[in-house]
Amino acid sequence: MEIPSRIGSQSDDKKEKKLSWWQLSLVGVGSIIGTGYFLGSGIGITKTGPSIMIAFILAGLGTYIVMDALGKMSAHNPQKGSFRSYAKIAYGNWAGFSSGWVYWFSEILITGSQLTALSLLTRFWFPSVPLWIFASIYAILGVLVVVIGTKGFEKIENIFAVIKVAAIFMFIILAIAVIFGLFGGSKNDFSMPSNLKEFSPYGLMGLWGALIFGFYAFGGIEIMGILSTRLKNKEDVKKSGNVMLAILTTIYLISIFLASSLAALEKFNAKESPFAIALDPYQLSFFPHVFNGAIIIAGFSTMAASLFAVTSMLVTMSEDSDAPKIFSKQGKLKVPPFALGLTICGLIASIIFSRIMPDRVYEYITTAAGLMLLYNWLFILISLPKIVKATSFDHIKRFVGMALILVAISGTLLHKSTRMGFYMSLLFVAFVAIVLIIRHFTQKKGTKKKVNSYPKGI
Repeated sequence: MEIPSRIGSQSDDKKEKKLSWWQLSLVGVGSIIGTGYFLGSGIGITKTGPSIMIAFILAGLGTYIVMDALGKMSAHNPQKGSFRSYAKIAYGNWAGFSSGWVYWFSEILITGSQLTALSLLTRFWFPSVPLWIFASIYAILGVLVVVIGTKGFEKIENIFAVIKVAAIFMFIILAIAVIFGLFGGSKNDFSMPSNLKEFSPYGLMGLWGALIFGFYAFGGIEIMGILSTRLKNKEDVKKSGNVMLAILTTIYLISIFLASSLAALEKFNAKESPFAIALDPYQLSFFPHVFNGAIIIAGFSTMAASLFAVTSMLVTMSEDSDAPKIFSKQGKLKVPPFALGLTICGLIASIIFSRIMPDRVYEYITTAAGLMLLYNWLFILISLPKIVKATSFDHIKRFVGMALILVAISGTLLHKSTRMGFYMSLLFVAFVAIVLIIRHFTQKKGTKKKVNSYPKGI
């Protein structure tokens, strides 16, 4: 089953140009590198220091295991609904319904926080312009990316991927240049940890609490599962995922190593990019402007990917009767208009919540949304043996992946700033579960009425 350029329609499937494995890798890079890396890594550094690199290595390993499982299922049985469809095949309607709606809510909430972050970053150049104007502009542009369809989305994400990787390489090159004495720097500015205390100042507990920020930097692999049905060779999904993760993990580790070695731990904070902080003391007046632009591009591309993913997922759920049928009804656009309309409504609501809620409360909600993505990663791992014939090594990898994800999730209980987000994530899951129970009894009651309405003897 393919995802056509007209989301939800199969009329143009045969005309749809297929993706090469490297193109899907680029889409993955474009969809994943975002504010979770450019900004979230700084929060991780404040919690564990240079040992944040271990958090990224463990998160990269966990992401690889999840991507490997998703790739095997996609190659064996391509499904437009990706992980949601596999959950449904593996465990029934309740699993597909829960996985799909948990994903929809989490991505919509994350999109709202991304819009707020983009607006704040843009005020770097236009400090007097109200935030809601920037939020509205970025929201409209994000919706336009969805409207242009799958093919246009892929091209845009490929361009964004190149820009974001180029920005990270620019930081790496400039940081190395500073170490070798350019821009007013010197080798003395480069300080590697000389003992365990310097490497991990807050010990094992600090690393445990920071692991979640490593996983946040890899969030977005779901889009590769959704688009994997468009590969020229369905077996290439695994290669595509491996190349994507190799690129991400390598540039993540090098850039974070340089940033944490060029600036003192106390200089890092949650509001500034650790890479901008690392190069701030040097004669690089252009860098804050260029890198701020790169972060905006990163945030916008991940936001656009989220909007595309939730709209595609909503259409698939509608086709499978896990959402009202109206959401898969086609119109003149390349996207079913009612599905797009619900996504827009969710986006508007998320923007409003981000403005009227206290900052701390909204931070809890967006943390909860990030955790809900990881709940779906667990669903992917437990679905694997139900979809494909898993080897003993596959099972070992599954248990390692689930353990890493559970350690990251439980680590949020260690800090007040993330603990409430964990509790809120459970509330969102409970809400979906309640709706699922109500739906079950409503359908059961409707079926019973229908049976009783037949004349006797039929």
